[in-house]
Amino acid sequence: MGTTKSGEFTERQNELSALAKAMGHPARIAIIEHLLTTNACVCGDIVGVLPLAQATVSQHLKELKNAGLIKGSIEGTSVCYCIDETGFEKIKSFFEHITTAMETRKNECC
Repeated sequence: MGTTKSGEFTERQNELSALAKAMGHPARIAIIEHLLTTNACVCGDIVGVLPLAQATVSQHLKELKNAGLIKGSIEGTSVCYCIDETGFEKIKSFFEHITTAMETRKNECC
């Protein structure tokens, strides 16, 4: 197996890559959209709205949480999940940077 080249990139580039990778599955997008409409919920509630098994939903939640896009707090025997604003602020900042750069360039493409 080849070695990773992530050390060749900035910390910001690696963070944004991890955030993008975590969002790179339609089930994770659906989970984020669901959390935006409900504010917070437990895994079982999410399983009820997705066509996936509980174990699969748990794995997707784990990936989103590890990336810093959602957070969870223990409530009895369940974990209550909600959006973690910090991760989305990084994404928002990146897209604002892109938008500003595009407006500045004004069709200066090949």
